[in-house]
Amino acid sequence: MIFVENLIKTLKKNKINFFTGVPDSILTSLSKKLGNYPLKKHVIATNEGSAVSIGIGHYLSTKTIPCIYLQNSGLSNAINPLISIANQEVYSIPLFLMIGWRGSPSKPDEPQHKAKGKITLKLLKLLKIKYCILRNEKDLDLLKKIIKESIKNKKIVACLIEKGTLKTKDRIREKKIFKSITRAEFIKRFIGLLPLRSKVISTTGYTSRELMEIRKKSNINKGKDFYMVGGMGHSISVALGYAHNSRKQTFCLDGDGSILMHLGPMRTTGYTKNINLKHIILNNNSHESVGGQLTNAAGIDFKRLSKSIGYRNFYKITNKKSLERILKKFIKSKGPSLLEVKINNGTLKNLSRPKNLIKIKDNFMIN
Repeated sequence: MIFVENLIKTLKKNKINFFTGVPDSILTSLSKKLGNYPLKKHVIATNEGSAVSIGIGHYLSTKTIPCIYLQNSGLSNAINPLISIANQEVYSIPLFLMIGWRGSPSKPDEPQHKAKGKITLKLLKLLKIKYCILRNEKDLDLLKKIIKESIKNKKIVACLIEKGTLKTKDRIREKKIFKSITRAEFIKRFIGLLPLRSKVISTTGYTSRELMEIRKKSNINKGKDFYMVGGMGHSISVALGYAHNSRKQTFCLDGDGSILMHLGPMRTTGYTKNINLKHIILNNNSHESVGGQLTNAAGIDFKRLSKSIGYRNFYKITNKKSLERILKKFIKSKGPSLLEVKINNGTLKNLSRPKNLIKIKDNFMIN
């Protein structure tokens, strides 16, 4: 076990005072601590490649190393700027990566995390990134060594942290963002109104898990689901690829953190103008499944955004009273249509996770 306060203290003693990254469940206690930092010291990025790029810019302006935090699944998003900008053979920019190691061989985890967990160390070696694994407070000495090496040789270094390693000394209060509709309330009403043979592609995290759970408990069989157990930010692209080659009504059940991670595909969706594609953003301005950190989606005017990038229709639900009326209009609309639903933080208890993923895929593909 490592207290996050001691980890941050070690970083500060080694002149790392700026943090940027994408929230991760393994690093929740870290990102919650950083939530009290001013923007000058901490920026939550929309994706890991952006976080690395922000870190590069920070070094160029201050000559000091940034801490870039991420989950190992997001390492793939970060590879481009790590290799083509920061690498020693290019600009030789020192960066410190703090990586939540999901699917580590010593910890039980889900299939999508196990797949990435197995190759994480090999990937870092391939990228020529020296790393250490932090499992207890004695390992903070290893951290000091690789940070000094990063400074001396102007190179990228990393530390890996497994599930359950980080703890906090403080009790951190949870913040509620909205007071409106729960995700589960919306999902239950939504699948009850679905056209019989429609398809639903749902984003990673609580959304897919709640959709699966509500299907099971309510025995609602309208439509078929494809759960994005990984690939955060790519739900709308999968939905677009499906709708582009099918006449079936296709619904993307998305989240605010997910769409912000890769906004570009929304423009592609608007441009292709598939009349059978409907896009739903469940917006709680929060990375809820990894600790509730803000996504900064609260300040976006999705109506103006959707119109400017080619969506044919926009709808918005902010309370239970209007939920069914607006949802029916959205479902019947000619796409591409966007529906923004303001939801509370909070999820169903004892949620199970999708298992037998091949069976789920095969069932989804049956007409």
